[in-house]
Amino acid sequence: MPSSRRSFLAFTGAALAAASPAALAQPAAWPSRAVRFVVAFPPGGLADVMIRLLVPQLTEALGQPVVIDNRGGASGNVAAVEAVRNGGDGHTFLVNVTTLESVNPIMFERMPVDPAKDLQHVALLANTQLFLVTRPTLAPNTLAEFVAYAKANPGKLSYGSAGNGTTPHVGGELFKQTAGIFATHIPYRGAAPAIQDVMAGQIDYAFVPGTVFPSVKAGKLKLLAVASRRRPAYYTAAPTVEEAGFGKVYVDTPFAVYAPAAMPAAHVERMNRELNKLLVQPSVRARFAEVGAEPMALSPAEVAAMVKEEVALFGPIVKARGIRAD
Repeated sequence: MPSSRRSFLAFTGAALAAASPAALAQPAAWPSRAVRFVVAFPPGGLADVMIRLLVPQLTEALGQPVVIDNRGGASGNVAAVEAVRNGGDGHTFLVNVTTLESVNPIMFERMPVDPAKDLQHVALLANTQLFLVTRPTLAPNTLAEFVAYAKANPGKLSYGSAGNGTTPHVGGELFKQTAGIFATHIPYRGAAPAIQDVMAGQIDYAFVPGTVFPSVKAGKLKLLAVASRRRPAYYTAAPTVEEAGFGKVYVDTPFAVYAPAAMPAAHVERMNRELNKLLVQPSVRARFAEVGAEPMALSPAEVAAMVKEEVALFGPIVKARGIRAD
């Protein structure tokens, strides 16, 4: 056989091998473009602050730009809709509180998306605890004194929350139920205005995140308890509501990372791996602690298990208290 023909056949065989189904099935490098995080809160909110802290290192790890897209509204539903309906590019993720799954399906008469079917868990950005704070001029200095005061003054107290169906609202209603007290609920559009009105004496108390620590230290608020299973490592001064003797008021606020259900498992695994590498870094943990957040490096299955517990805890209180969307 002429050498030229042998060369041609060798080339043809190599080309066919390269074009075989196995070769063609090789996935392209991911990510191949900018990665977008749709954040269910406005700029400056806790979720926004936390994910932005990770952006520089995450950009370096992924080799592509990381873009933050803030879509606040409807207790996280607006962002969820954006991620599900316009996130089919394989590069869109969602940052939302897990009440998207535990509270929203009960609170909203009609959900624009089905979190159980339309989304999948990727990672847990952080868990945050809520603290019961009161206006500085309110007489009680301990939780026991506060409950006694509330019972001695039925109907006179008011408390604020970040909005109907938010964990501060659910926590407020759960606390009223376990402590046997009554207070009027005043919903706000976010935690910040509620905190401001507690400091100003317009309302009496609220369940708020650890961003209030500087105000507590300055004497602008009184911090009586934490509504969690345990005292957070970054602030051990306040007892849990349960420690103080007023029931299992567990209203931690986990901020999860989701992806559209159709996103390939390999992409989800890669993002989980890169996020978890960052969340265990001492520098990241220290920065999160400054805003009252505890980063948690969990697998998607572990996030799902956490949400399942939250559904069992929050579902009954949302139904019993008739909590409905605005």
